[in-house]
Amino acid sequence: MNRRTRTIIVVAVAIVLASLASFGVYRAIRNIPRVEVPIATNFAVVAKDRIPVGVLLTTDMVKRVPWPADTPVPAGFSQPEEVIGRGVTAAFAANEPITEDKLAAKGMGGGLPPQIPQGMRAMSVRVNDVVAVAGFTTPGTRVDVLVTVKMNQESISRVVLSNVQVLTANTKYEVEKGQQGQSMPITIVTFLLTPQDAEKMALAQSEGQIMLALRNPLDVAATETQGARMNSLFGAPAPPPVRKVVAGQTRMVPPPPPPPPPPPNTVEMVRAGKKGEVIIKK
Repeated sequence: MNRRTRTIIVVAVAIVLASLASFGVYRAIRNIPRVEVPIATNFAVVAKDRIPVGVLLTTDMVKRVPWPADTPVPAGFSQPEEVIGRGVTAAFAANEPITEDKLAAKGMGGGLPPQIPQGMRAMSVRVNDVVAVAGFTTPGTRVDVLVTVKMNQESISRVVLSNVQVLTANTKYEVEKGQQGQSMPITIVTFLLTPQDAEKMALAQSEGQIMLALRNPLDVAATETQGARMNSLFGAPAPPPVRKVVAGQTRMVPPPPPPPPPPPNTVEMVRAGKKGEVIIKK
């Protein structure tokens, strides 16, 4: 075999091997799954950092970022000017899109008023740490309101408001009277109430001592009790409530207190010109 023939054979083998390698690479590249990266053609207004409830949005709190056109933000905004000056009714996390359902209406301002639904009222009550369930009464939790009052020389405790929502719970420090320089924590709890429940809360705070009972958020059933009295506290059964018709509506009112015990049987005796009484025991 001459030199020219050997050269032709080597070139042919190289071409065959290169063709096989190229075909293998082609098959491997063809089997790679295709990844499509969406191109942002829209913009969305998001929060730069965490935004708490009640503040007014400013240009320093929001930013405009690219957003994919195929996944738009429901009720979102594309320009910061559309949200500047509006109050926040629900907290935003960092980089969370600003949406209409978490903002107050234009012109309503910030703070607590935009959070109050139509027909409801916000009422603040001054309590201590014990009444506020040791600090677990936070915004969004629900509680029962109990009041202890004295009726006809007898104390009674009962749930007067059930499943009440807490709007805010803030703690501040005030100087205690009589002790100069001594400060004590004061907790102000604000509830979301109907006008009728606000009247009950005001009366309960004025005429008795209130306590809060924390509820499970999944427990929405109304609390219906007969109340606790001193006699039931020590084992005696509580009398059943009395049904009373007021303005065409049947209401449950506390039963009247038990009558006082009858006076003991006495006999008047005169001895040596002096009168006296002798108690006769049965």
